[in-house]
Amino acid sequence: MIDTDIAVIGAGPTGLFTVFEAGLLGMRCHLIDSLSKPGGQCSEIYPNKPIYDIPAYPEILAGELVDKLLEQIKPFSPGYSLGETAEGLSKEDDKFIITTDKKTKISAKVIAIAGGLGNFEPRKPKLENLEKYEDNGVQYGVLDPEKFRNKSVIISGGGDSALDWTIVLSEIAKKVTLIHRRNQFRGAVDSVNKIQKLKDKGILEILTPAVISKLHGDKKLESVEIKVEDKTLNLATDYLIPLYGLVPKMDVFKSWGLDIDKNAIKVNNSLDYQTNKNGIYAIGDINTYPGKLKLILSGFHEAAIMCHSAFQIVNPGKKNVLKYTTVSGISGFDGSKKEPKKTEINSFK
Repeated sequence: MIDTDIAVIGAGPTGLFTVFEAGLLGMRCHLIDSLSKPGGQCSEIYPNKPIYDIPAYPEILAGELVDKLLEQIKPFSPGYSLGETAEGLSKEDDKFIITTDKKTKISAKVIAIAGGLGNFEPRKPKLENLEKYEDNGVQYGVLDPEKFRNKSVIISGGGDSALDWTIVLSEIAKKVTLIHRRNQFRGAVDSVNKIQKLKDKGILEILTPAVISKLHGDKKLESVEIKVEDKTLNLATDYLIPLYGLVPKMDVFKSWGLDIDKNAIKVNNSLDYQTNKNGIYAIGDINTYPGKLKLILSGFHEAAIMCHSAFQIVNPGKKNVLKYTTVSGISGFDGSKKEPKKTEINSFK
């Protein structure tokens, strides 16, 4: 059982910033996300997409924003359950118990749902006997790149995620083959240029336009049948990684008894973004209320309000005094301390 103060469902920008705001108040967080790495859509779908409405940044790439958020929360040492989806919910005494699809159990007094558009599930290829090979050769993400060292890997997809992992795994895998149903890729130009150079050097193989037609193997995946124009190839492989994007799901939150309105969770925005269940909050794009703006900066604001409300649940009867970081500095759980910088006041005549 993992024990924490706040279980944060969703490791996108709003979920990550929740860790920082909670840390300032001395509360620990554990993040749960169905994706294989923190950052949500900013990391998985458009890491190279520029964002223009983050305060103090005239322009920042989505992936860079995630990197800076991870750096910001490092002193507060959050826990992670990545590649896992929150499913079951129960309550024991004053704590919620969340059970993931991997049977991990997380105990927390407060739940903060920051899941963007909902729990994301990978968009799966329509193939016969696909379930037989899931986690047995077919992977929908890369949790640990070392797993693919000296292995044969087929990556299918044409977006940033497919291109990025093709580049990464080409450095450690025995063989990498990238296939896409179109001749043109949808990823960043820089990434497309990189994989073209890797192909020219013979480091990886690219097959376009191509689609997967069948999977073969007795107890585990052994080969993949691929249709390339008017040809059919049967490529031996250890792993197939289909990266076709993500599908948002809200079913789990409906089963928890939360009020849902048009694929969003209703919250009390006049107070603290709490749902109809005491101790369960929803922040960021996943919530809805009159006047809601689906912006990252709105999620940051909601995270701050939510954490100050959650403090009273985690620490009943304890008074919380708002302290500005410009005065208090930042004391991390890792023993680090960032002192506020002192400024000299000059008098002018």
